[in-house]
Amino acid sequence: MSTQVFERSRLRIARELARLSQTQLARESGLTPAAISQFESGAARPSLDTIGVLAEVLGVPLEFFHEAMVESHEGFFRSLRRTSVSDRRRARAIAHVAHDLAVHASSAQRFCAGDVPLLPVSGLQAERAEVEEAAARVRKMWALPSGPVFDVAGLLETHGVAVIRLPLDNTDVDAFSLPFPDHPVVVLSTDKDDRARSRFDSAHELAHLVLHGKQIWGVKEVETQAHQFAAAFLMPAEDIQDKLPTTVDWPALFALKRQWQVSLAALLMRARTLGRMSENTYLTAIKAASARGWRRVEPVPLGRPEQPTRLLAYLASADSAPARAALPSQIVESLQTASAA
Repeated sequence: MSTQVFERSRLRIARELARLSQTQLARESGLTPAAISQFESGAARPSLDTIGVLAEVLGVPLEFFHEAMVESHEGFFRSLRRTSVSDRRRARAIAHVAHDLAVHASSAQRFCAGDVPLLPVSGLQAERAEVEEAAARVRKMWALPSGPVFDVAGLLETHGVAVIRLPLDNTDVDAFSLPFPDHPVVVLSTDKDDRARSRFDSAHELAHLVLHGKQIWGVKEVETQAHQFAAAFLMPAEDIQDKLPTTVDWPALFALKRQWQVSLAALLMRARTLGRMSENTYLTAIKAASARGWRRVEPVPLGRPEQPTRLLAYLASADSAPARAALPSQIVESLQTASAA
């Protein structure tokens, strides 16, 4: 799967993994900023000796620069105003390594081919009904039974999505995704020890892959659509509408939380969206939950978040030797440790 061609984008990925600017990399490698810029743009190609120096400074194997490169856009990050460019770029670079692992695993027949459908909506102003119909179509295409989704992270892996958990070292960097055409990547933060929120995050990122692909990212309307899709995917209207309370019935909501493995906040919003709760009743419930401190930590814990397993199983096998030889070991180990936590 490797070539002897210097993949210029790999230099940028390695540099972003190391949190170095072009100027900083030039200083540490004894090169000029202009040379680094030309290597990354493809205007010039480094010699084998220079590649060796860059690999040593950046802490990546020589083979890393010869791995075939699949590009993606900047990623579906939710808090663009709160996250620094360097934090987003490093997180995105780690997601690229996760994609590399999925490609290696697929070549070793240890990972499924990607089959996430692309069902783009009509635009930023698409009606909620259109978004919910897309969620229903995905459930049907993936032959999901009615009712709750058993394991969202596992479901995504079954359909070729590389799902990883990662300590992102920044509370403002939330879950995000990259829509690679062969193996999309969904990154879930290990900073959230909440099963319900993690499941919703997984469904939210699936929404971006299905609805938006490579077309639209980084705007409020896209995030709203992803929330609408996630709610419909996890709580289809035809399955849950009649079960949602019309009043602030906490015992009923607690039971629904256990059954559907979603948060109270998501259930309340779904009840409001589907017309089961009036606006006033919804606001009363939200205020009561806030007064009890439930907006921060909800009652009825559901246990540890769902854990991805497919890439972990691959990394635990002898088949992963080629990937380990070609990819930065510290990043692979951090992926393995975080996803197994």
